[in-house]
Amino acid sequence: MQILKAAGLALLVSVPTSAQIVAQPSAGTYQRAVAAGYKAALYCSGIFNAGRTPEQIDGDELAGIYPDYDKIVPTLMANADRTSQSVSVAFDPKLPPRRAIWTSGHGCVTLPIGGTAPAGRKSTAAPSITPADPRRWPQGDAGIAPRPSLTLTGAVGKAFGTSYGVDTKTVGVIVVKDGQVLAEQYGRGFGPFVSNRTWSVGKSIAGTLIGLTNAAALKAPAAVPQWKVGDPRQAITLDDLLRMASGLHSDTAGNRTDAIYFGGATVDEQAVSWPLEALPGTRFRYANTDILLAVYATRNAIGEARYRALPSSLFGPLGMAHTVAETDWHGNYILSSQVWSTARDLARLGLFWSQDGVWQGKRLLPAGWMRTMTTPTGPQPASGPGYGATMWLFGAKQGLPDGSFAAQGNRGQYVMVIPSRHLVVVRRGEDPGTARFDIARFAADVAATLP
Repeated sequence: MQILKAAGLALLVSVPTSAQIVAQPSAGTYQRAVAAGYKAALYCSGIFNAGRTPEQIDGDELAGIYPDYDKIVPTLMANADRTSQSVSVAFDPKLPPRRAIWTSGHGCVTLPIGGTAPAGRKSTAAPSITPADPRRWPQGDAGIAPRPSLTLTGAVGKAFGTSYGVDTKTVGVIVVKDGQVLAEQYGRGFGPFVSNRTWSVGKSIAGTLIGLTNAAALKAPAAVPQWKVGDPRQAITLDDLLRMASGLHSDTAGNRTDAIYFGGATVDEQAVSWPLEALPGTRFRYANTDILLAVYATRNAIGEARYRALPSSLFGPLGMAHTVAETDWHGNYILSSQVWSTARDLARLGLFWSQDGVWQGKRLLPAGWMRTMTTPTGPQPASGPGYGATMWLFGAKQGLPDGSFAAQGNRGQYVMVIPSRHLVVVRRGEDPGTARFDIARFAADVAATLP
């Protein structure tokens, strides 16, 4: 990696030469384009949201990614321009590079090949990491003084090794009991104010935001205008989408939606296009598309002004100052995955969930919405934890008290809530490949150390 400076321009350049842009004959142009978009997106958000260096991102966020792109990404040259607050990644000598552009308060948007910044996305604010909030925890950062017992220190420390999963890579842990931070620890390059991508923890954030703004429409058909009169998909309700029970086709497990995340496609172009293959409400199939559609339907239901304010309606009151929700280039929030947050901010969110949607004595979520999110109805996963409306449901079968629930995401992101113990356990990871962190066992071990 080289750092070039000229006329006030700081340019971060990855090692490969331009000749290497065509050095992967086995990879088709589209696959290389998505790989380039992956690198542009993770570099952009990592540098400008989190203050990370390209070397750190290469070693953590881009290590052990999907096999489709794992061997391609290191060969691609990335340029991070701090003046334009953007990252470009060349992938084909005949085509423009992939670009991701950062805007203060909105994070990064990944453009289609040859695309330009959407109107209103040009930022004049210099990227900077928000400092500590002088208010007391949990609203701010003052007064946090972890007091772990020796046993708890051991449990948390073991999370940074391989005790809870071979090849796992923990980058942050925070334990909150009775509203107080008992333990907090970070891996190299991370800290209380360094964010990383939540991946599918964003789905539970989506469920929370929909509860704040669109709860009354839960049982109504999802507001997707592309599904015209006579379209059987009009039978899909918002509740079906939140419970992964839409019945829509998915071409991969989890419906990875790489084209939206990294390819420059948009929610209103791609997510709305999948056909039915099961009756709505009769089958559980975990799919990014269901949550993308739930949030898109909420955009259509509540109007543009309220939709734009969705993240701030939650992050602001909870003091989640280091959290940002990103969009596609049509302005659709990608709340199935594309949120950047810190362990502390997710601990605040877990505490909010554990308090039934009440914060600092004020009810924010409608009464009963947390019960909706954490109650299984209809079809369920064939094995493992159950599923509510964007929450994974744990209990005795997983070695945890009944009523436990979690938000969880790719590469080892977990917010485990054990209401009966007034306990929140957050684990942030950058687990590579097939490595899996055992969050249930870790949370049980933490709980066992506490009175």
